[in-house]
Amino acid sequence: MNKNKNLKKTTKHNHNASKKRNKLVFIGIILATLGMAGVLLTNAFFKPALPTADNVIDISADMGGFDKQEIKVKVGEPVTIRLRSQDNSHHTDGGGKHQWAVDEFNVSVIAQPLSAATTTFTPNKPGTYIFYCDICCGGRANPSMSGKLIVEG
Repeated sequence: MNKNKNLKKTTKHNHNASKKRNKLVFIGIILATLGMAGVLLTNAFFKPALPTADNVIDISADMGGFDKQEIKVKVGEPVTIRLRSQDNSHHTDGGGKHQWAVDEFNVSVIAQPLSAATTTFTPNKPGTYIFYCDICCGGRANPSMSGKLIVEG
């Protein structure tokens, strides 16, 4: 009879240990799945920084304006503008698109929502010129959606 009691205790103990182990395995699987989902979502929404060079100018735009209000370049040297829209397509004013344009050099680039676009041009005369976004937020009349391109000789 004593042997039978010990067997019941051992069986009950093994069953409880098995339940705890199963719970831990289940929690581990859930945490691993959530971790993988986090990595995949991060890579999908946050693109890695692109390499820059002396002639590449990175500019971000959102509903609050450009992150740079003044840009200096050299006359006769090609310049690449990489414009990144920080806004999503749910914005009713412009749909999340942004533009970087300078009329005097006939240059314009439009970045789609949460994307980047590039354009390359060579400024051929020194001076101070206005760059702007005319898609949203009051367009070129809005001081935060415009800035100065200074071309030095």
